Amino acid sequence: MPERLPLPGPSFLRELALEVGGRPLSVGMSRPTDGPDATWLAILWVADSDGIVSFRDVAPPSGPPPEPPPARLGPLLVGGLSGFIREESGRQSIRLAPVAPPDDPERPWRMPLAVRVAIGFEPLRAATMRPNELASTVLVAFRSGVQALGPTSRPHA
Repeated sequence: MPERLPLPGPSFLRELALEVGGRPLSVGMSRPTDGPDATWLAILWVADSDGIVSFRDVAPPSGPPPEPPPARLGPLLVGGLSGFIREESGRQSIRLAPVAPPDDPERPWRMPLAVRVAIGFEPLRAATMRPNELASTVLVAFRSGVQALGPTSRPHA
């Protein structure tokens, strides 16, 4: 699997801007769907004009940490969605997985920065928001999580 992929299509919401090391990127998402057990499903990605970038493109300048990027991104996304995710048996109801695994497991940052996310939202919280508002909340939290992966990342107006 290559480190980069083409865009899966237009973003469901207007893409959010992100700048990493002076390079303009965009953060997008697929149209969310409802999965089993009231789970919200979507694909989230970071892209430039050539398609989906690699996780390596947002790694710290000193080099990527040893753990796989989804292991770092998951807790960041959970933190950004604090209060929105329901708990089941004492665990947050969220799953995050890369769209495509790295070719070399020893180099986990060399894979496309696109993830599948499954979220069980707090029913009362989700009931008070329109679907677009909920999707926007997830997209903003994802962008913040990606920002935190590398110290040179920041939102771009």
